[in-house]
Amino acid sequence: MAKVQVITDSTADIPKDLVEKLGITLVPLKVHLEGQSYLDGVTIEPQEFYRKLAESEEMPTTSQPSPVDFVEAYREAAKDGETDIISIHLSSSFSGTYQSALLAQSMVEDEFKVTVIDSKTASYAIGMIVVEVAKAAQAGHSLDECVAVANRMIEEEQVYFLVDTLEYLQKGGRIGKASAMVGSLLNIKPILSIDREGVIFPIDKVRGKNKANTRIIELLKQNTVSDRSYRAGILYTDNREEAEKWAERLQENIPSLEETVFAEIGPVIGSHVGPGTVAVVLAPVQE
Repeated sequence: MAKVQVITDSTADIPKDLVEKLGITLVPLKVHLEGQSYLDGVTIEPQEFYRKLAESEEMPTTSQPSPVDFVEAYREAAKDGETDIISIHLSSSFSGTYQSALLAQSMVEDEFKVTVIDSKTASYAIGMIVVEVAKAAQAGHSLDECVAVANRMIEEEQVYFLVDTLEYLQKGGRIGKASAMVGSLLNIKPILSIDREGVIFPIDKVRGKNKANTRIIELLKQNTVSDRSYRAGILYTDNREEAEKWAERLQENIPSLEETVFAEIGPVIGSHVGPGTVAVVLAPVQE
């Protein structure tokens, strides 16, 4: 049976130790700021990006990898032969990255097998899917079995996030249905999520961050069951201390929480959500 190699893009925001441990291949997107272009997570790291963002008067922009970038990654992954590839990417509603990967798939289809999956989500919500698939691949599961893990994760993940300002989502054109939430009401915090089509939408709105945090915990608890264990991802930008407080609250409120991973939101996703963003991803442990 062919081994399975897992490929994703840099917007999965997977901690570097997990990338190395699980042998995951990352194809970087680009971020453009103050006339400079950077490879996400390669030539610019999150902390440097948020520092530059704070000093800049311009909004950053981003761009997707080319099909050739993916072809190179696929051929490198398959160079030893007997390799199937599963390629999992940023929601097609946010970026053309998935389409680039599909084009690359068509360019190598006579050489080896590539399955491309639209995660319909972003940041470590993709990363959590990729990590579980990579664990299955390392355990010797087939391509079809790895695809099944990915599809279950996509269906079962919960994602909620808070942004300090909707300005970045608005100007980046990624706000989708959340545009209805934009208004001048003082201290109203929209709780945002990503629907099954990969589109950002407001799931609720409350006054103040503390109430928003409490409401997210309520939503998570409503959608968990007592006979399953869970894994969480806490996503943050320039606010690690806030992420650590979130982890404590989750541990207190989700007794069956088995693992929590801290994931720093990288420059590309950070360009669209802005500093001060925090997010929670929760998914059942895959059996």
